[in-house]
Amino acid sequence: MKTYKKELLNEAANQLPPPAMPAFKEVLLFWLKLGFISFGGPAGQIAIMHEFVVEKKRWLSDAKFLHALNYCMLLPGPEAQQLATYIGWLLHGVRGGLAAGILFVLPSVFILLGLSMAYVSYGSIPWVSALFYGLKPAVVAIVLLALLKIGKKSLKSVLHYLLALASFLAIYFLNIPFPYIIICAILLAVLARQLFPKLLHPEAQPYTVAGDVEASAYLVQGTTGETEVLLKPMQLLWRGVMVVVLWLSPFLLFYLFSQDFIFWKTLSFFFTKAALVTFGGAYAVLPYVAQVAVEDFNWLSRLQMIDGLSLGETTPGPLIMVLVFVGFMAGYNQYGGSLLMGAVGLATTTFFTFLPCFLFILVGGPLIERTQHNTWVKSILGVVTAAVVGVVLNLAVYFGSAVVLRQGREPDWLALAWVLVSVLAMYRFKIGMITWIAISAVAGLAAYLVQLLPG
Repeated sequence: MKTYKKELLNEAANQLPPPAMPAFKEVLLFWLKLGFISFGGPAGQIAIMHEFVVEKKRWLSDAKFLHALNYCMLLPGPEAQQLATYIGWLLHGVRGGLAAGILFVLPSVFILLGLSMAYVSYGSIPWVSALFYGLKPAVVAIVLLALLKIGKKSLKSVLHYLLALASFLAIYFLNIPFPYIIICAILLAVLARQLFPKLLHPEAQPYTVAGDVEASAYLVQGTTGETEVLLKPMQLLWRGVMVVVLWLSPFLLFYLFSQDFIFWKTLSFFFTKAALVTFGGAYAVLPYVAQVAVEDFNWLSRLQMIDGLSLGETTPGPLIMVLVFVGFMAGYNQYGGSLLMGAVGLATTTFFTFLPCFLFILVGGPLIERTQHNTWVKSILGVVTAAVVGVVLNLAVYFGSAVVLRQGREPDWLALAWVLVSVLAMYRFKIGMITWIAISAVAGLAAYLVQLLPG
């Protein structure tokens, strides 16, 4: 019966006329539009791409889409942005990958630049501060829900639970840097793979999206990306060299034209390192950024970090864009409140955060297209994701204590209550994150106005 059904689906697929080769301009307009409407986190962004690229336009088959997605989910960095880059590369080669990856984040870069400038210019105004007072507990709730979601997906064995607990204890009590935790998790995973392979559950199900349209999908033949699968090793090496040259270029510019080269070198190295260890999404790297940028470099305060996360949640694009707010605050504070240098910090952070993503796709894509899904790698990365759960728990505690405890370490009962209300609203009643952020801002303003009432 299954064989007969499959044959019918294949026959129906063969009756569909192949879609026309998409023009570069047509694809370009889609990526530009996506950059402005990609709210809802990676799940929403991936769903939008699947609906348009697979179901509506049939540029890619469902299998090809999922193959690209599974690879991107194994990489450090924002998987939705890397998936867009991968699809752009498949359709139009290097120029397609660059266009897709850049346009996916460019609108949110300019939006966050404007919001960051408004934040430092007007954030101290009482009613604006009241808006952020309402936002902070909602952000803590969002982190808690992210912890729940990642935990349900990642913790599949006793080993995973123990590793999550160990990573939390390591980063919270021992202040062990996030990259070291990731390295130890990988080493432990390799060891466990050799000694206790059943503990790793390599048979984990791949990411799926609603609406399997494999029978009607068609991969456009003869595209630049498909022919690039046959690239020679020297061509791939040349691309890697070009990425390294691009990475070094800002250092030369800062050395020649900046009076504070040490600061810019530190900023550039820090966000490059952050980009390379972002396994598990933005929530995984935020504790590391907060630990270093706030506690070690004093580029911004803990509460400002939470404000930046709330700004990042309200903009399109990947959540990792919150890092560019940190870069803005670093440049702004380093140069005595200069908006211009804050903008330079934001641009620098954007460059070093997303450059590795293009390296992974434009160099790794041609290699991964020659392979099938690697269960060994997936099982290793499953252990890494389990460690990330403990790191995200640390982030929840870190942000939560800053929000619900006043400077005198007394509890802020109103903030704590709003954290609980926010969790209930978004988890139990499924109120959208963007909608609840708006409600929380209004609630903070209302609480401020109530305090102004006489008596």
